[in-house]
Amino acid sequence: MTTTNPRVPVTKAVVPAAGLGTRFLPATKATPKEMLPVVDKPAIQYVVEEASAAGLSDILMVTGRNKRALEDHFDRAYELEELLVRKGDEQRLARVRESVELANMHYVRQGDPKGLGHAVSVAEQHVAGQPFAVLLGDDLIDPRDPLLSRMIEVQQQLGGSVVALMEVDPSQIHLYGCAAVKANGFGEDVFQVTDLVEKPEPGEAPSSYAVIGRYVLDPLVFDVLRETPPGRGGEIQLTDALRELTNREAADGGQVHGVLFKGRRYDTGDRADYLRAIVRLAAEREDLGPEFRSWLREFVGSEMQD
Repeated sequence: MTTTNPRVPVTKAVVPAAGLGTRFLPATKATPKEMLPVVDKPAIQYVVEEASAAGLSDILMVTGRNKRALEDHFDRAYELEELLVRKGDEQRLARVRESVELANMHYVRQGDPKGLGHAVSVAEQHVAGQPFAVLLGDDLIDPRDPLLSRMIEVQQQLGGSVVALMEVDPSQIHLYGCAAVKANGFGEDVFQVTDLVEKPEPGEAPSSYAVIGRYVLDPLVFDVLRETPPGRGGEIQLTDALRELTNREAADGGQVHGVLFKGRRYDTGDRADYLRAIVRLAAEREDLGPEFRSWLREFVGSEMQD
């Protein structure tokens, strides 16, 4: 297989964060769902940390009304920092400053809630014709399983756009975008995507490969999104635009590749999975894990006796 190098490096990420979080009401009535804590950090910080670890230093967050807390979290908190300095609390001071030092943060409002495809489209001016990553805040990827770095590597080698895939039980595939794939000779974890279907009806899915919330996109996607009509749910679906890209020539920025992810992923968009993510991450922490695991064993044991 021939590849064209060097390619324009990927340095920018887009994080859609305009959703209302209705599944977590009433907690999200006045608090953005992205700010719900996962142990002791808001969920959105894990996502920004992932982008930063993959070398993406420029992050655009697509927000909406009542999302000011997101901007405040990634901004300096001078009064709080001064208080911690006076107390000599260097440990907490460092933790407070972590979010500020991750990346150069920018913000734009989506306006009308027209779907993920529309949220991505409002980033066009900021992206400025470069390939870019998209990270959805409901998916937390364990930092020990660097998915995004692998996706960027594939995009730099093959061009086009790259989606993250995870094999799921066929009974669950209707909850996701689904990809039809074929081998492309680039590695056991890399495929060419030949078709995409958003939340297929039971029995109609082309595979058990679900598209999860990580993308590395060619800027050609903006041209396609402008022509993409509302799809499932009356929204402009990113999946529909990517499906169109599978029909474009590679030389024109077309083709879509998939990276199969077999690592640890935490879904914070579902209440039960959100709780499981907190338990798993807390149990693995060096500072919290030993005591928490001991309590958890006792709790589970007592529940089983009951």
